[in-house]
Parts: sequence; structure tokens; C-alpha cells
Amino acid sequence: WHGGSPRHGAPPPPDHPEPRDHALRALDHAVRHAAETLGDPDPLGVIEADDRLGRPAALRVRARRAARNVLLSGASWRYGLRLALCIGIAQSLVSLIEVPRSYWVALTVTFVLKPDFGSVFSRAVLRAIGTAAGLVIAAAVLAEVPHGWWDVPVMMLLAPLIPALTTRGYGHQTAAITPVILLLSDILNRQGLGLVVPRLVDSLIGCAIALIAGYLLWPESWGTRIGDRLADAVADTAGYVSCVFGAHEDPAARARMRRRLYRDLSAIRSEFQRALTEPPPTGTRAAAWWPLVVAVERILDATTAARVRIRHGAAEPDAEEIAEIVAELRALAAGLRASSHLREVRTGFTVGPKDSVLEPLRQEVGAARAIASPNTT
Repeated sequence: WHGGSPRHGAPPPPDHPEPRDHALRALDHAVRHAAETLGDPDPLGVIEADDRLGRPAALRVRARRAARNVLLSGASWRYGLRLALCIGIAQSLVSLIEVPRSYWVALTVTFVLKPDFGSVFSRAVLRAIGTAAGLVIAAAVLAEVPHGWWDVPVMMLLAPLIPALTTRGYGHQTAAITPVILLLSDILNRQGLGLVVPRLVDSLIGCAIALIAGYLLWPESWGTRIGDRLADAVADTAGYVSCVFGAHEDPAARARMRRRLYRDLSAIRSEFQRALTEPPPTGTRAAAWWPLVVAVERILDATTAARVRIRHGAAEPDAEEIAEIVAELRALAAGLRASSHLREVRTGFTVGPKDSVLEPLRQEVGAARAIASPNTT
């Protein structure tokens, strides 16, 4: 329902009096927007994003934009270089050493280095342990179970372990997949126990290559940049506050800044999750940043909520109050860049009206400045 007329066959919202309280007006607006979105066959707004282009052209524009971001990403190029280096070392090694199934080395390198924001160190160690555990099971089956129809009930027992153990972690997943893969290989070539040792050796070689050439040689992979990224996010949040409550507000620019900030915070969360799985001291240092990660997200949410309240009738904040919040955010960003650990800093806010629309935002900024964590230097 938009502009007083139904859209895309969506039922009109219930007819009720306009709420007087600005909070209730915001809730009413959100409910109406949800009803409109659920009744819209194009909820992503691809068609309406550019009526002149139409949906196919708009999709092509988005695809080109995504491809450009990938091609111009320094992280993508660095990952490609790491993977190429490890594969090159693996292929050079198997050409010098007699390895029955050399492709297992390259496959192990690829699986360990997969770009899913996880720790290469943890995957390498867990894959080596999981492969060894899985080979123990596979060796017992190959030694005791005769070839033929007995393979069917054995597979019926082993295959369900893969989805059951995958949720337990990468090591459990590897331990469940290894005997299934080895038994399938044995069905094809009938080598029996002769498959166990080559698979173990090849997997250990691949894990060692990934650990040394794909992890230890790249400081960015075993370090963490959570503090630097948080500082950038806080500085961008200060700019967002200025844009949202400024005299020359631009709705389009505000929406772009908000989307970019949420993307940046999502990337910080992914970096945080990766860093937690790294060995000490990286994991310990990363854990200390978590309260501030949450605090920055709450600041962004409070800023957006204040803008919604103003749109639905709340009084505009004073310029001095906005300037104070922006100054505190910039001071927080500068402090994060100047230190490798968190320190408790109280805000310098002046006493303002408690009914101000920015009071929740002031409280969130104050909570972020007051976060104290152990020295992790």
C-alpha cells in the first residue's frame, strides 16, 4: 500500500486512527512497510531501483559492480597469490617425490586454504587429526569387511555420520568423510589397506604446505586488524551522525552510508570469528575487542532509531549536542588507532535534556567509551 493505492495486489493495511505518540507512529510505519514488502513480488527493489533500465539491466549492473569489487579487492588478490604459491609448492614436491596419489596433496591444500574467514592454522591441524582418526576407522573396515555386498551396509552406517558430525566442527567432519572416501576408492581399485598410508602421508604433506607457505609466511593471516577496522568504523559512524542530523541532510547519502557501515561491521564480525580460532596470543587479543564490537553496533542502531523518531514527530536535536557526540566518536576512533588495547575513558558530555531524542545515543557512546579490557599488549 503506497500513496493511497494498493501495490502488486497487496491488501490495504487496517484502517485505524493515526497514532499521536512518535514511538507509536514509528511502529505503525514499520508495520505498514512490512505489509508492503511482503506483498511486493520484487522485495529487493531491483526493478524500481532504475525504471529506465528494467530488471535484467539492473541485475547486470549489480553483477558488474560485484565483479569489480572482487577484482579490485586486495584481499582477493592476496588469497589467490597464497593459493597459487601453495599449489605450486605441492606440484613441485610431488614431481620430485614418488607419491601414489599426488592429487590428494593439492586437494588438501585447497580444502585447508578455502576462503571462508576461518583460521588456516586451525583447519590444518584439525584436518591432520581428523584424517588420522578417520583412517583408523577405514583401516578397521578394510581389514575386516569383505568386498561385495557388505560394502552397502557399511556405507549405510558411515554415511549418516557426515551430516551428524559436521556441526561438531571441522575435525569431526574430516574424520567422518575420510573413511567414506577411502572405501569408495577401494571399491574402484581394490587396493584395500594399501590406500591408508598414502592417504595419511599425502594429507600430512598438504597440511604442512598450507601451514607453512599459506599461513606462517603471511603475517596478516595469523594477526588481527580488529582494532584498526573498528577505529575506521567508529570514524565513519561519526560522519554518519553528522550526515543524519546535519542541516543539509541527503537521504540517499544517508542510506548509502548506513549500508556501508553495516557491511563494515559484518566484516569485522567475520574477522573476529576468524581471529578467535587462531592460537595464542592472537585469539586472546581478539576476545578483548568483542564488547566494543557490540557497542559500535549499538551506536549505529541508536543513530538510526533516533532518525526514525525524528521522522515521526520527535523534536530535532541541538547542533551543540550533535557536535558533542561526533567529537566523542572521533576521540574514540583516535584512541583505538593509538593503542593496541582497550582503556576506560569517560565521556565529556555536558548535562543535556533527558527527553532529547539523542539521549539513547549519548548513553551508547558513553558505554563504548567506558569499556575497559585487560591489557593485551
